[in-house]
Amino acid sequence: MTNIFRPRAVRALFSRFLLLALCLSAHAARAEDIHSPNRQLTLHFALGAGGEPTYSLSYKGRPVIKTSRLGLDLKEGPGLTGGFAVASSSTSTFDESWNPVWGEVKTIRNHYNGLTVTLTQAATKRTMLLHFRLFDDGLGLRYDFPKQPNLDYFVIKEERTQFALAGDHKAFWLPGDYDTQEYHTTTSKLSEVRGLMKKAVTPNASQTTFSPTGVQTPLMLKSQDGLYINLHEAALVDYAAMSLDLDDRNMVLESHLTPDARGDKGYLQTPAVTPWRTVIVSDRAGDILESKLVLNLNEPTEYKDVSWIKPIKYVGVWWEMITGRSSWSYTDEGNIKLGSFDYAKARPNGTHAANTANVKRYIDFAAKHRLDAVLVEGWNVGWEDWFGKHKDAVFDFVTPYPDFDVQELHRYAASKGIKMMMHHETSGSIRNYERHLPAAYQFMADNGYNSVKSGYVGNILPRGEYHYGQWMNNHYLYAVTEAAKYKIMVNAHEAVRPTGLSRTYPNLIGNESARGTEYESFGGNHADHTTILPFTRLIGGPMDYTPGIFETRISAYNPKNKSFVHSTLARQLALYVTMYSPLQMAADLPETYEKYLDAFQFIEDVAVDWDDTKVLEAEPGDYITIARKAKGQSSWFVGSTCDEQGRTSKIDLGFLDPRKHYAATIYADRKDAHYETNPKAYVIRKMKVDSKTRLSQYCAPGGGYAISLVAQ
Repeated sequence: MTNIFRPRAVRALFSRFLLLALCLSAHAARAEDIHSPNRQLTLHFALGAGGEPTYSLSYKGRPVIKTSRLGLDLKEGPGLTGGFAVASSSTSTFDESWNPVWGEVKTIRNHYNGLTVTLTQAATKRTMLLHFRLFDDGLGLRYDFPKQPNLDYFVIKEERTQFALAGDHKAFWLPGDYDTQEYHTTTSKLSEVRGLMKKAVTPNASQTTFSPTGVQTPLMLKSQDGLYINLHEAALVDYAAMSLDLDDRNMVLESHLTPDARGDKGYLQTPAVTPWRTVIVSDRAGDILESKLVLNLNEPTEYKDVSWIKPIKYVGVWWEMITGRSSWSYTDEGNIKLGSFDYAKARPNGTHAANTANVKRYIDFAAKHRLDAVLVEGWNVGWEDWFGKHKDAVFDFVTPYPDFDVQELHRYAASKGIKMMMHHETSGSIRNYERHLPAAYQFMADNGYNSVKSGYVGNILPRGEYHYGQWMNNHYLYAVTEAAKYKIMVNAHEAVRPTGLSRTYPNLIGNESARGTEYESFGGNHADHTTILPFTRLIGGPMDYTPGIFETRISAYNPKNKSFVHSTLARQLALYVTMYSPLQMAADLPETYEKYLDAFQFIEDVAVDWDDTKVLEAEPGDYITIARKAKGQSSWFVGSTCDEQGRTSKIDLGFLDPRKHYAATIYADRKDAHYETNPKAYVIRKMKVDSKTRLSQYCAPGGGYAISLVAQ
């Protein structure tokens, strides 16, 4: 038998214990804590026993994110998930204020405490940095890969960022999908996602789901003890969009990147950084809506001259096609090949909406009612067989139909002080769009168009690419930066959801990237839809939601379409305030607005750019009431939207200037209003108010109200 008490054995055993103690001490020294400036949030960083980086986050001593792993798996060679040692760490504090080109407030404060940890992987001699920024309202974290000999070009197999939650939270979620966010929001506990997923996945023009528990960001959560938590990303540049895969046994969400056609998740070359992963948290729902964390994690604007970037209120030749009353196409002939088909010889179908006389009618309406621009869809050749044919040369973006006189409409609009808004539907054919882009933008500049609504309906060409992959995300940004060279603003539909890039590129004036008003003609949105979107989709940037539908029965325009708008007329007015966008459409038809000019007055008056914003009351899925102060003016506007239950809203006007009195015009649901049975029942009343006024206002099921407050 070996005598373990021999001196040599004792020394060896002691050395092992000493080495273990030193290792444990070293790992303990690798833990770091930082606090938010108001000290209500605490971030804890540590390396695990295997050298894996981890973090956790608490709010007022309550766990928000439990210990969660960080790292990336690579396609070749060892991953960047473990075997790390801390080479160095540093903390910092940053505090500045900046003025957005357009936005919800005049000035944004960017104040955080930072932690940067430099990690080295001994086995590969690779270096990776982790950056943490802790604001009063949440956390941003990102990976940073410096230029180095052993990590130059690499392919991501998967990112492994975790968000280990402290409970089975209530979630407002969309099915994880590489191609669309145009789903109804499902509200459930996280543990119920798996059982509800099949029902949540409804048909779409292009969709690719990936997991029975995969969900998209921004993801809104509420804990049982009243914490509101939002998970998203910021500064999505040269990288794939992140969804989240849920481990529903342990309540751990893990990043899931959108792949390319080969299944790869990203191609990087050092030096490189990932987007920020964001966690916004508060015990007050309104703080989530007021957060500017995502914007603050983006870089300042790269443009020296931003004078040409201006918010827009517009009407458009659009809703009549969406409802089926009119058509985008000029003829009913099919199998069109651009360049060889002679439209001059084609038989017109008689339903083409983008004709010169009809567009002039919209221009006249815009000029009469103080709007800024007119959008026209279906003006250009190619709409006869644009969808579902996988055509490469589907549009050329410069050739109008025979009944659309570009020069005359340019002249006519200019004479009325109205801008024309271009429409570029790509049908997902990206190579075609990019090769035509310079000519298309020049065509716009030559003919008085300073903004474009682009679209990416259908599957992407080249085949196999997804709407939210790295390649497509690079395309979206390319289109925006190229547009800036021509002083053109971009409103991209079906593109990736926003991640605050409008700070850096403020000509990205709008996006769709969710179920907008058009779906009210395709079966309808749920009545609680607009009480959720500001907590989810709008966290990353404004949405071109296209509100303002007054004729809620679609059959009034197209007897074959039995859909209806799941909203009262009064709530349609409220959306101009609650659904923030510097790009707001009066989406209904001019002849309908002419019937309700007393209500349309609010759309005329409401601003599209703001100096201040106050969330007066909010609960995701139930109600939102917001007050905004018009840019450079003393006027305020209030909007309130509620779900299918209806409610009485009670608000305090203490945000008003105490030195002034205001003329209030209240556009509200009548007592017998209901989004299903009596949606157009509204009442308008006027009263004098001041900062001491307290209002109690009824909101019908699926309803709301809007208020203009003009200083006297």
